[in-house]
Amino acid sequence: MAIQRAFLFSFSLSVLLLFSGSLAQQERELWHHQRRFRDQGQCKLERLRAAEPSQRIESEAGFSEYFDQEDEQFDCAGVAVSRHTIQPRGLFLPSFSNAPRLVYFIQESFQSFQQSQYEEGRRGQGQQQQQRSRDQHQKIRHFRQGDVIALPAGVSHWCYNDGETPIVAVVVHDIASVHNQLDRNIRKFQLAGAQGRPKGGYGRGPFGQESSGGNIFNGFDVELLAEAFDVSTDIAKKLQSRDERKGSIIRVEKSLQVVRPPRRERESESESEGEEEEEEREREERERERGRRGKDNGLEEAICNMRLKENIGDPERADVYSVQGGHITTLNSQKLPILGFIRMSAERGVLKQNAIRAPHWNVNSHSVIYVTRGSGKVQIVGNRDRPVFNGQLRRGQVLVVPQNFAVIKQAGNNEEFEWVSFKTNDNAMTSQIVGKASALRGMPEEVLMNSYRISREEARTLKNSRRHEIGVFGPGSSSQQGQGGRASE
Repeated sequence: MAIQRAFLFSFSLSVLLLFSGSLAQQERELWHHQRRFRDQGQCKLERLRAAEPSQRIESEAGFSEYFDQEDEQFDCAGVAVSRHTIQPRGLFLPSFSNAPRLVYFIQESFQSFQQSQYEEGRRGQGQQQQQRSRDQHQKIRHFRQGDVIALPAGVSHWCYNDGETPIVAVVVHDIASVHNQLDRNIRKFQLAGAQGRPKGGYGRGPFGQESSGGNIFNGFDVELLAEAFDVSTDIAKKLQSRDERKGSIIRVEKSLQVVRPPRRERESESESEGEEEEEEREREERERERGRRGKDNGLEEAICNMRLKENIGDPERADVYSVQGGHITTLNSQKLPILGFIRMSAERGVLKQNAIRAPHWNVNSHSVIYVTRGSGKVQIVGNRDRPVFNGQLRRGQVLVVPQNFAVIKQAGNNEEFEWVSFKTNDNAMTSQIVGKASALRGMPEEVLMNSYRISREEARTLKNSRRHEIGVFGPGSSSQQGQGGRASE
């Protein structure tokens, strides 16, 4: 009897703990929901527009473009959008911001580093081996076209273009995130250089915010700063970077000589295989280093192994593929776990000429579309049975598709249509209206007959149309003749 009571007590305790954990999770989700949609009553999304940058800030080795933060579609979605162009040998100076963000690289490769492992420096030329100095810094990663990287709020980073062509990067900040404890304004904190100012004056800076143009060291007293770093006041003054003319992207005179992993030829191996080999080499090196300096507390190891990027530009990685229609590649926290922390995800789509992205709606997120190539027709319909957007969307433009608003895309006659979507949920889901596993296909014929006042034969045709396709449809009726796309599930 005593054993039975003990068992019941243990079982009750387990249920209580599970229930408490569930409540805590629900409370966090509710707070996240309330934070994102706290101003939803003020959103009047009756008419959306294709947005282009409203402000351009020049720097010595590139420029930054910012989309109007006061645009209602961005305000309601709780996002801020920018685009940065970095010229060859351009260094995007260290900075951080108050909101998590996703970065998509449109052109070529560059290097960046995040909070990660400490690496061993190279021996300086002309020094004796026993006297060599070591440059310890955070891990440097290479990036290439089609990569998405996740940057948590408050994490400092820098980037450098070591290629021969300009870098173009699109950035979407989730300012309604639970990780942003401030208001719905994006704030960029410079650790070096200056943010720069828009052409024509000393008014508002990026995203329309008041900006002094300097970095955070500029606000500290020089003597106190020198004492904190234990350096001379001359060095402290240089930290303040009072010369604002170069902006936040400066030119490196020769090249950036830093400790970094070697580049690998990828002609005979996939990107993921190469990354695994690099990570294995790094783990072995860390083990050897720990053997030389003693054990550490494990925190460094956890940070080192965190993956921050994933490539969605390779068609072979597509989740949905159609020979005639195109392909769709999704990126969520199941593929890149850090997205679960910053609560964002992404999707890249390519439509061939006249192909259609199946009409659908976003179940649990807003979607911020940026067109990377070509142009296409886009229609968005809200809950009031009329389009809130009906027009062409072309390269470089941004459009927000609000949660649950139905959207359809079609490529033009003469070119492919390519875009990347940034979504405000780390496991963003879509509900298809047409095709395999769609909402209409899942309904009984009798429901369709009575809902649309059609015959049984018409209902059957409606249900079975595009039945072999999912996500993207080829042009015309050819795709209905058994030449549908494949889905990777």
